[in-house]
Amino acid sequence: MSSISLEKSLGKLILILGPSGTGKGTVINHLKKCYPELVFPASYTTRDMRANEVEGEVYHFTSKPVFRQKIESGDFLEWAIVHGDNYYGTDKKQILENLQAGKTVCREVDIQGVLSLQNLIPKEQIYTIFLTTDSWEKLENRIKKRANISEEELYKRKESYLKEIEYKDQMSYTMYSEDGAIEQGNQEAERIVAQILAK
Repeated sequence: MSSISLEKSLGKLILILGPSGTGKGTVINHLKKCYPELVFPASYTTRDMRANEVEGEVYHFTSKPVFRQKIESGDFLEWAIVHGDNYYGTDKKQILENLQAGKTVCREVDIQGVLSLQNLIPKEQIYTIFLTTDSWEKLENRIKKRANISEEELYKRKESYLKEIEYKDQMSYTMYSEDGAIEQGNQEAERIVAQILAK
């Protein structure tokens, strides 16, 4: 797939990724407060809405038939099936129109999304921030504390972690997410985005 025609002098795309449980949502919420000029487009997903979520804030929740219809219509810049079941997709129009207008777009994706976007948008415009922990054991403990999940789901999370960690050194920036260090993590993310905006 060839890159979409976007001038290098125009918008930047900041992609935040990392294994489940590393605090991506917390970081994004902090960046929204610090950098209101950035565009934070909502993703589409077929997973169930959680108790603390609002439709259209971070995700548009939809059914699998509707999602598949949007795939056929070419509405997604990229899409993927995550943890073997749920679909996630990036709305093409929202991303491209803002980049072409010279704006900086920030969004959460998984590693499949990063690889897809790197084939569509000039790499010079993409900056990746990878959130992780220094071991699966630390992340496993955090996931178990956060939610009551099945062993099958935990296994899927571990498989995803092992696949994603292989790409760590290919990312623009890496942040280590530590328990009880939310404020430090938020400040580090803020500094990284300031560096990107200054480029």
